[in-house]
Amino acid sequence: MSNDDAASGTARNRRRGEPTSYDVALRAGVSQSAVSRCYRLGASVAPKTRARIITAATELGYQPNALAQGLISGRSNVVAVLISNLTNLYYPEVLATLSQMLSDRDMRVLLFALRNESEVDQVLDQLWRHRVDGAIVAARLSDAQIRLFEKKNVALVLYNRVSDTEPAASICCDSATGEAQMVGRLLKAGHRRFGIIAGPDDSYVGEERRRAALACLAQAGIVDVPVARGEFSYESGGEAFRVLMAERAQYDALLCVNDVMALGAMDCAREEFGLAIPRDLSVVGFDGVDPAGWASYRLTSIRQPVSRMAEAAIETLIERIEDPDLSPERRMFSGQFITGRSARLDPA
Repeated sequence: MSNDDAASGTARNRRRGEPTSYDVALRAGVSQSAVSRCYRLGASVAPKTRARIITAATELGYQPNALAQGLISGRSNVVAVLISNLTNLYYPEVLATLSQMLSDRDMRVLLFALRNESEVDQVLDQLWRHRVDGAIVAARLSDAQIRLFEKKNVALVLYNRVSDTEPAASICCDSATGEAQMVGRLLKAGHRRFGIIAGPDDSYVGEERRRAALACLAQAGIVDVPVARGEFSYESGGEAFRVLMAERAQYDALLCVNDVMALGAMDCAREEFGLAIPRDLSVVGFDGVDPAGWASYRLTSIRQPVSRMAEAAIETLIERIEDPDLSPERRMFSGQFITGRSARLDPA
């Protein structure tokens, strides 16, 4: 922001009768730049000076102008969050956690919601029109798209996905290990006839879990595993289960790549096919969303550590906003095995 811009902002506040940083500086007996530093995240101000400024600002009813501060600092304190398929109850939980944690750091969220991950090109076209400091992206990005973030000087952190070819910071839950643990427990309990409800084929996380489950079953000599796809929604879980039942009359266990589809499949199995869960069919999910723990479900699942992952994503992003030359890093978090009542399991 130029001196002329700052002066014009001060003049506008004076015309409206609002106190300015100049007024606060006069009352506190400090420089105007000290007032600006007091309200700038991470800036250094002596405790006694800060106390005088806050007291003066409170007495005058002064509120700093966020837009003007952004123009001065060269930062907007706005972070873009790209999330695909909000029908997945896990994502609203992630979004709420990210929003709260960013708000605690005096930063704001600009949300871009994708119906599916293949829409990311259109969303990025919109993102570039906004002045954001960085982005947390829970959607699949191509190498060219990742490079574009660097070209446009927008810090990037991938959430629950990684780039194997183009360097990018990422925060992930170890879905493959979680899925392997789940399959292993079911196999040890004697399950042999498996079905899988997968997500859309353009979902990075859904495909990672599907492939991990199939790989573990193949190692146990089980290769004939029907797969039906859903859209991560409750309704699509029931529809996918009908598809599986049309292909095979009986299953021992149903592996669902997210909890919400597992809940839909459980209700469909009970209401339409008269199956008792888990006596006739074991059903498991992944994510650990709150409804999965309701008394009528008690779903066996892998819970993602949402708060820890969200905090790590924000910390990693802020580091890269402040220092764009930091090298990419990948942080992996283990999920927590939730022993519910929807599956017959061996003792842990």
